[in-house]
Amino acid sequence: MTTTTLSPPMTGATEPRARFVDLVAAEWIKLRSLRSTPWALLITALAVVAFNVGEAYDTYRYWSAEEADEAGHRARFIRDGIPLQEAFTPNATMVLMLAAGAFGALAIVGEYRSGLIRTTFTAVPARRSLMAAKALVVAAVTAALGVLVAGASFWLTQAILSGRDAGVPISHPGAWRVVVASALLAPVAALAGLALGALLRHAGSAVVAAFVLLVVLPGVLSDERHWSAVAGHTLPYRAWLRLVETGAPPSPYPWTTGGAWLVLALWPPLAAAVAVIAGDRRDL
Repeated sequence: MTTTTLSPPMTGATEPRARFVDLVAAEWIKLRSLRSTPWALLITALAVVAFNVGEAYDTYRYWSAEEADEAGHRARFIRDGIPLQEAFTPNATMVLMLAAGAFGALAIVGEYRSGLIRTTFTAVPARRSLMAAKALVVAAVTAALGVLVAGASFWLTQAILSGRDAGVPISHPGAWRVVVASALLAPVAALAGLALGALLRHAGSAVVAAFVLLVVLPGVLSDERHWSAVAGHTLPYRAWLRLVETGAPPSPYPWTTGGAWLVLALWPPLAAAVAVIAGDRRDL
């Protein structure tokens, strides 16, 4: 008689490691499932476009009869770059940066506040991959927002100014630079907010810190001193100003457009790296 020995069930079998694409999909589902997400994006888009359109409409409305009959005035208006200045205004830029920064901060702070982050890290112990996936989703969503508001603002403002024969096409020198630089501000600010949220883990503190970093600090740092000018040039808002301005930079310490592009290019990966490291090394 032969005795057969049965192997015990493999209850402790190791589950396959989650693929990065699966983590990205999960983060996307979490973000879009929040009721506040579409409303926040919609309100931000409408507010930003409204600021820009309002500026262009004021120009259209108060264009005097004498100016309307003067072809030279239109030429000076375009030559001075005013149509591009009204395509995306500083007020709209601040609204976009604040909203995107708060969006990025709340994308991570909300999970810490609700305790969902513990469940998430338990299900996916690879914290760095998880935080990288979150950063990618936040960047992608806000980049789409930036493209939408920058493109819509340019098209609408130039359409309004064209009523006075003062609008410019997208092929006009400098037009693409304004649109691309303005669109980039949304993911830059959002990832900065995400990094601050991962570091501070408190909604109010993260939003205030984003406001100080993105809006207050650029106004505090002066171009009158070399160290202050250099520090200011490292900030996204000042980089945007350099890219959209016309003529020679009004500063004793001018910098190049290439340097401004470099600032906007470096902020997203650096901010994402801070968020990933903070989420990986800090205790819950």
